[in-house]
Amino acid sequence: MSNLDVSGVSKSFGLGTPLETNVLIDMSLSLQKGDYVTIIGGNGAGKSTLMNVVAGTHLPDSGRISIGGNDVTNLPEYRRAKYLGRVFQDPMVGTAASMNIEENLALAYRRGRRRSLFRWYISSKERALYRERLADLELGLENRLADKVGLLSGGQRQALSLMMATLNEPQVLLLDEHTAALDPKTAPKVLEIGNKIISKYNLTTMMVTHNMRDAIRHGNRLIMMRAGGVALDISGDEKKNLTVEQLIAKFSEVSGEEFSDDQALLG
Repeated sequence: MSNLDVSGVSKSFGLGTPLETNVLIDMSLSLQKGDYVTIIGGNGAGKSTLMNVVAGTHLPDSGRISIGGNDVTNLPEYRRAKYLGRVFQDPMVGTAASMNIEENLALAYRRGRRRSLFRWYISSKERALYRERLADLELGLENRLADKVGLLSGGQRQALSLMMATLNEPQVLLLDEHTAALDPKTAPKVLEIGNKIISKYNLTTMMVTHNMRDAIRHGNRLIMMRAGGVALDISGDEKKNLTVEQLIAKFSEVSGEEFSDDQALLG
């Protein structure tokens, strides 16, 4: 059974208006347990919309989405959150700056559980779990549980967001251009932290990126999108040995046009 199945999904915006745009067109994609899929494509290819449709931010116009065998096609975002972990492009989005590290982790850990009057009581067992998981980041945050998150750097906050998104080992982890806002020195560190977590817990993962080299370097499978669908799906040894130049050539071969997203080419 697949961890994620996107079957014949279409999504349009501005229906019935002069600005109507078909963003996803009969899109199908299946991820097995432990698949780490990087997704790349030019502006308007449908990458972010695919991520939002899987997350429930947008509901599809047609088609079906299942996560871990559960049909979530028409479930709103908050009802499918228990199956998903997500890290956004902006490091400020995934954490609460005015709360400390421990409180942020407690929010993530208890997501979807019944609240009580003692919801902020953190047991020694729970605290030990947070320290153990934070130690994996190798950033020293396990010794800063009482620090306000607003005091952390962008890279530290994004690493913490990764930890929060994976604390309950979700069925599917969504990485939505999560290093795009980080500086060139910090971004690779956050990617490696993500790789370590994904590998340790065998998480099924989708990572949208504009960086071709990152798309090739990370994960076991690469998908290039074009015009709301899958133009290329590369895995195994073919992906391991792939170069940026070969990827561009393959895209041109299947699409009959040149890949012109400069941001991706320069990545």
